[in-house]
Amino acid sequence: MRKTPLVVAGSAALLALSACSGGDQKAAAGGPITVEATDTACTVSATTANAGNLSFEVTNKGTKVTEFYLYAQGDRIMGEVENIAPGLTRKLTIEVPDAGTYQTACKPGMSGDGIRGAFTVTGGAGRKTDTNTQLADATKSYATYVASQSDALLTETQKFADAVKSGNVADAKARYAPTRTYYERIEPVAEKFGELDPAIDVREADLEEGQQFTGFHRLEKDLWVTGLQPDSGQIADKLVTDVTTLVNQAKTIQLSALDLANGAKGLLDEVATGKITGEEETFSHTDLWDFQANLDGSKAAIQSLRPVLQERDPQLVSEVDIQVKNVQTLLDKQRSGDGFKYYTELTQDQIREFASAVDALGEPLSKVAEVVAQ
Repeated sequence: MRKTPLVVAGSAALLALSACSGGDQKAAAGGPITVEATDTACTVSATTANAGNLSFEVTNKGTKVTEFYLYAQGDRIMGEVENIAPGLTRKLTIEVPDAGTYQTACKPGMSGDGIRGAFTVTGGAGRKTDTNTQLADATKSYATYVASQSDALLTETQKFADAVKSGNVADAKARYAPTRTYYERIEPVAEKFGELDPAIDVREADLEEGQQFTGFHRLEKDLWVTGLQPDSGQIADKLVTDVTTLVNQAKTIQLSALDLANGAKGLLDEVATGKITGEEETFSHTDLWDFQANLDGSKAAIQSLRPVLQERDPQLVSEVDIQVKNVQTLLDKQRSGDGFKYYTELTQDQIREFASAVDALGEPLSKVAEVVAQ
């Protein structure tokens, strides 16, 4: 879930596509599509598949940590798996009900547009949520959660922007982290809308050449490092406009139960790749607010799926619950007033303890999609 622009153009696209191969083979029914990722190539075993549940098995044979994505037109993210360390294999199971032209992408170093290749889906499967009552109830429940968080995000973003525009730095700082929690809880949904997520949440370290630094993190830098700038008010207005667009689109998106399962894991990947390192809130050091929000969002997705998970794999539910409780206990130890300690106040031992707990939770969460896809 890196905050980089997702548009490939001109010769760069041709170069990236040429590095991603797999011929015109069609995926075998029921079997995983294997992906061999290196620092310079993304070899996919099949470039066509029938609509329905698709499973990709991604092995990182490079030297850099990588990610794998399946994009629909407009760079809408159908599914992703992050934080694939060298030598590791990770699986991505997603529901693709509609025929059409898609793109696979490996992102060595977890940045940039990735090494892309064309991928074609044929036929039409219809969503399993149309026929499975439990899965339909899960997506409906989660859609209600997304709507409530979206409404709160827009309301609080407007208050934050007003504080920035009025020059009230103390008030804007106080509102910054609490406002972002609503965004962090639903970020897997936000990321499905192409360039909106980077516009709202790009980090300065992830900027591409020529890309404007906008969104929450630009204002974070203004508030904590440089002081408010002549264009800070304009950046605040743009943030409100982008969040408004996101909120309107988020309320209409049709999610699948697999989106919920992958989103729950993706939010923990966000913690593992950004919050643990302190890279996310590099100016304000409010990473633990984001950490809690990511955990909240993950728990909300699992809670919506709980009836079907409990029926199909009660042991997995127990494992998730135990590990969630462990992570929450560590977070609770770092509370300060209505929020948390700044990340710079944590010791290296405490950070390592968090990393270990997140890894332990990520293990059972990585199995949820396969259970949902049964």
